[in-house]
Amino acid sequence: MKGIICYYSGSGNTRLVCNYIQSKIKNADFELYNIVKNDVPDFSKYEIVGFASFTDFGAPPKYIYSFIEKISHQNDKSAFVLNTYGAISGKTVQVFDKLVSEAGFNVLTGFSLHTPESYPPMRKRGMAFDKSPKEKDLRKLDDFILDLDSIIYDMKSDNEVNKRKLNISLTGRLLPVYKRSQAKKDFGIQNVNPKLCTECSVCMNGCPYEAITMNPKPVFNHDICAGCWYCYNHCKQKAIHTPKFSGDYQYAKPNDELRSKLEIT
Repeated sequence: MKGIICYYSGSGNTRLVCNYIQSKIKNADFELYNIVKNDVPDFSKYEIVGFASFTDFGAPPKYIYSFIEKISHQNDKSAFVLNTYGAISGKTVQVFDKLVSEAGFNVLTGFSLHTPESYPPMRKRGMAFDKSPKEKDLRKLDDFILDLDSIIYDMKSDNEVNKRKLNISLTGRLLPVYKRSQAKKDFGIQNVNPKLCTECSVCMNGCPYEAITMNPKPVFNHDICAGCWYCYNHCKQKAIHTPKFSGDYQYAKPNDELRSKLEIT
């Protein structure tokens, strides 16, 4: 059976988890598909579709909404949802379930995994969670993968497959989805230190919202910038700065501890 996991990963945490799932599933061959700056894939080639992203203010990121809006309505194609989160997961998995279901998919299961926080303002506040996930979280991830594999086996065997109950924390039930506008307030107006910038274009090439051009230094279009912090986190020279941040509290890629915990054997 063929499957695809459509993912959006700003820091690489989500991509790493998807890669781990891909390696553990026995009853399907999963392709990983980075949705950033790519067209919607042809879902007719796949029997099951996964959607994965990080949590952004208690819900999926703005980019996920835009991507799902571009998908032609599906006829109950089997799907699952996944999110990683640092401080709180909020209502991400519930909103993800709703968005994907409204696009015509039959969402069978979903999972949230606590990983290190990549959002600089939260890291500055001491909520980095660099030791996450804990052992109990990893066990739950492995249980989710085993259950997903059993779902796929039942699909292959033409057995009846029932939707699993989403495992939602108490905070996820109680906390609201926060206003995404806060991201731009946290970010402020980003600028470039011309003495540090090497004009490498990493920020422009990686910006999911295509809000950066090079002339020859980065120029920011604040009308379309969503405040995702990609440019800030990935600037190796720490040339991009904001009124409150100047190269500190970056999180550009999965830390060594997370990599070791999700090592593929």
